[in-house]
Amino acid sequence: MPGGVNSPVRAFKNVDGQPIFFKSAKGPILVDEDENQYIDFIGSWGPMILGHSNPIILDAIKAQLELGTSYGAPTSLENTLAKIIKSQVPSMEKLRMVNSGTEATMSCIRLARGFTGKNKIIKFTGCYHGHVDSLLVKAGSGVSTFGLPDSPGVPQELAALTYSCPYNNIESLLEVINEIGDDLAAIIVEPIAGNMGFIPGEPKFLNALREVCDKHNSLLIFDEVMSGFRVGLGGAQAIYKIQPDLTALGKVIGGGLPVGAFGGKQSIMDQLAPLGPIYQAGTLSGNPLAMAAGIALLDTLIKKNPFNSLEKASSELMSHTKNLMSAKGIPFSTASIGGMFGFFFSEDLPNNFDDVVQSDDVLFKKFFYKALNNGIYFAPSKYEAGFISSTHDQSIIDQAKIKIEDAIKEL
Repeated sequence: MPGGVNSPVRAFKNVDGQPIFFKSAKGPILVDEDENQYIDFIGSWGPMILGHSNPIILDAIKAQLELGTSYGAPTSLENTLAKIIKSQVPSMEKLRMVNSGTEATMSCIRLARGFTGKNKIIKFTGCYHGHVDSLLVKAGSGVSTFGLPDSPGVPQELAALTYSCPYNNIESLLEVINEIGDDLAAIIVEPIAGNMGFIPGEPKFLNALREVCDKHNSLLIFDEVMSGFRVGLGGAQAIYKIQPDLTALGKVIGGGLPVGAFGGKQSIMDQLAPLGPIYQAGTLSGNPLAMAAGIALLDTLIKKNPFNSLEKASSELMSHTKNLMSAKGIPFSTASIGGMFGFFFSEDLPNNFDDVVQSDDVLFKKFFYKALNNGIYFAPSKYEAGFISSTHDQSIIDQAKIKIEDAIKEL
């Protein structure tokens, strides 16, 4: 496998190291091949919001496993999960299941271009929307990790149709809008960015996106692959009270199995085949194992609504860390919403990708390894968000605080 991994960020290149290989996980704990245990603050990049190996989800998967793993045909499970999603994210009047977040954003872009008859897209530097040719232009996360603002293999002609603006910057957006004119198909954004570290969108910025799209008859796409059912039941759009035209989901809605979904206004979604001319398909889309896991997870989330508790736990951990850093004179900033959080070695909380680039790499790497050696598993890149689960109870948070304190003493 290239780099020994199947997804680049796992390779630990941004921290100049070698990846850890894991063999099991339960609740908030990961166990590697050498039997070392770690308190996990990645949670498979989001979906393990109820902890690893949650019995409710495992039981749902086991029950479906006995009935079959894939039919390549419709099931009632797809309808059940779609109804649950729609009940919490009402902007998704109709939706379609896919197999990954990348598939979801890719489909949103094609649908936006087909619906509007326009070609150009605006995204924001540092927002990563999957490895889609149209969107792999000044992306975040793994691309930033390797210092590749654009990926070879993306045709210049296609990249020229995508404009990248600074995140949280209305002035730059308006300048690009003036340049594009009437050929803007869509603006796509992570309303809460999780691929340049954790950076919430500013309300005035996100509202400006809605206004611009309305003015130019363009579509607003919220990439909530990370934030959907992670920051709150209705995702970021419920927190900001902004209704996008299309939404991309992933991660949580599959309960840990490969999944994605995209949806939005009925008038737009009805342009998809077989009702309309815009083609999109997938043999494993809506596969019964992922649907069963997703139903079990979302049902439990709706019943428990753990988001305030999740934010309280991550805030407690990060506030403790910030106090310890301050005592040593180390610049440190942090933020959290629901089950997502982030931290940076900078005096002020970054507002965009350039701010994240300027945060201290050397300190991040030192802290990452000190924490890792003490049994804390943070993301191996300053360009990634952190995730916490409902199984990170007070005893786990207290253990993590002690481990982090020991790590900071060694800095």
